[in-house]
Amino acid sequence: MPGARAWGVRAPGLPAGGIAVATLKDVARAAGLSITQTSRALNDHSDVNEMTRKRVKAVARSMNYQANISARKLVTGRSGMVALVVPQTPELPQNGLFIEGVAGLSAQFSGRGMQFVLHVAGNDRPITEVYQRLIGNGMLDGFVLFSPCDDDPRAAFLRDHGIPFVVHGRIWPDADHAYFDIDNEGILYQITRHLTGLGHRRIAFLNGAPGHGFASARMRGYARALAEVGVAVDPALVRPGEMSEARGLVATVELFRIDGLRPTAIVCSDVRLAKGVYTALEALGLSIPGDVSVIAHDDHLPQLRASAFFPALSVTKAPLRDSWKPLTDCLTGLLDGRPLAQLQIVGHHELIIRNSTGPAPASGD
Repeated sequence: MPGARAWGVRAPGLPAGGIAVATLKDVARAAGLSITQTSRALNDHSDVNEMTRKRVKAVARSMNYQANISARKLVTGRSGMVALVVPQTPELPQNGLFIEGVAGLSAQFSGRGMQFVLHVAGNDRPITEVYQRLIGNGMLDGFVLFSPCDDDPRAAFLRDHGIPFVVHGRIWPDADHAYFDIDNEGILYQITRHLTGLGHRRIAFLNGAPGHGFASARMRGYARALAEVGVAVDPALVRPGEMSEARGLVATVELFRIDGLRPTAIVCSDVRLAKGVYTALEALGLSIPGDVSVIAHDDHLPQLRASAFFPALSVTKAPLRDSWKPLTDCLTGLLDGRPLAQLQIVGHHELIIRNSTGPAPASGD
């Protein structure tokens, strides 16, 4: 966990080389405000007007002031530090989604004068023990939770200890917490409804791992769209698991090995799965969309542009980068005492139809 560092400026009357540390009291005196007012301005409290905040921050910058975390905690009751805890996995350093998330959140919290701490936890102890150790010194104001599962033990632990947290996604069944999410059920309903409108009835679904809120919601949307055209969910066509290119390839090959099962369309929970589907269908000698239509949800990953697939991939677009600001707003809102109802945000998505979806082949009706 990074320590606080105070930068010094030479005090009037001291010889060259004499250094005095600029304190919060010094900034307050220079700004003509009380210490409390100055602290609240530096920490972007909503009861301080924008002009005052800008003026105080300008004074602080001119004095090279940096907050001492312990002192800030004493004055405001807050350290200005929040954390993200993730488990150690072999693929973590190469995980583009994770790297984008850490960079985006760090930039957002930094812009609010806060420190964002990443803690990579080992797998040798229960995750709640990791949180217990981190909150034990009282220096963290709150947490961001990634990849929530249903009845997530992290949320229950933090709630029981009165520690603010925001979730990227929702924890079912109640979702009684601050969150930023997308309409996962609506997204899969819209995707599947597009395909049924094209005449498809045998629609495979490559979903995320069971037990995660987004995967459960997407399954509901898929099932609802099929029910509207009188089709029951065929468990053999639903393949949950890791969302990766390799998983998409393997699942597609498995689907086409079963006599009588061959789907006419495949829905992918993300664009990485779709990349694997494309590879498998090409190896099987099947055309897109002539033999099989493919559509995916897309977080708009820079290294996998859906528009650059051949043929261009139809998607529901909800860029991951649009998550970081509302997540930061939600956690800072919690710390400022805003009502929970204002801190449960569902983002927008867009359906983009390209060349990977078309009418169901006559033999597949």
